[in-house]
Amino acid sequence: MEEKYDVIIIGAGPAGLSAAVYASRAKLKALLLEKEYVSGGQIVTTTEVDNYLGLPGINGFDMAMKFREHAETAGAEFTEGKVLALKKQENGCWCIQTEEKEYQTKCVIIATGATHRPLGIPGEERLRGSGVSYCATCDGAFFRGKTVAVIGGGDVAVGDAIFLSRLCKQVYLIHRRDNFRAAKTLVDKVQQLENVKILWDTVPESIEGEERVASLCLKSLKDNTKTELPLDGVFVAVGMEPNIKGFPEELLEEETGYIKAGEDGKTVLPGIYAAGDVRTKRVRQIATAVSDGANVIAAVEEYLNEEK
Repeated sequence: MEEKYDVIIIGAGPAGLSAAVYASRAKLKALLLEKEYVSGGQIVTTTEVDNYLGLPGINGFDMAMKFREHAETAGAEFTEGKVLALKKQENGCWCIQTEEKEYQTKCVIIATGATHRPLGIPGEERLRGSGVSYCATCDGAFFRGKTVAVIGGGDVAVGDAIFLSRLCKQVYLIHRRDNFRAAKTLVDKVQQLENVKILWDTVPESIEGEERVASLCLKSLKDNTKTELPLDGVFVAVGMEPNIKGFPEELLEEETGYIKAGEDGKTVLPGIYAAGDVRTKRVRQIATAVSDGANVIAAVEEYLNEEK
């Protein structure tokens, strides 16, 4: 069994790296456990970030490296490993089992994030960050005055179309069914917008373009006809999946599958905390993830002081 830590942070995205900085400043014996060889989470694959205070237009990879450098400078300890299981020990500590080692800790911060559900069509992954986006509020400003498509039929997709209509010349809202799952208030609003055209019973088959998105190939589910739609960007809004594999099921909110936790990161299990996109929250942005990292360490310190 490895040496005992005050806290182990699982995940090296903005929430995990922020927590590592605050844990180091609090002089906690902390370890940041990451499964990828590069820190940063989703922002690593983002071409440009334009909504983080003080760093407009920064490349996502550069931002990730700055976050990692800050954590290292603060004294954070890093190691690689994929979590297989998380179990409570008789001594009151938690055991984190990875593919190669086991770690013992008084507290665990789960900051594993969430993954945007992809369409799984040709061109999507290749043009990700070059016209293909999964966050309208993050990237919408890059498409001001341009033509874009939003794919999906839930609250997020319809909300994205409304948001983008204020910035873009033309918005196509593409849905595989003949009615939306979104709230009626959102549906009523989007249907009144002159620059939003709804394409019902339609699915995307491929995203075309060399260095950037140039068009979207579509198929009608009514008559199987195929069309190619020229545009500048594709916003995918078909859902997200929290990265919760290996964690106790009692942590999860039944309706969403996310870890149920508020701003302080506290979960239903004492000593287990959640931060960033993996927890239940309204807004999932870099800024809110960084904020979670600060809040959760304050809660961890309080817990450790009570346990003394």
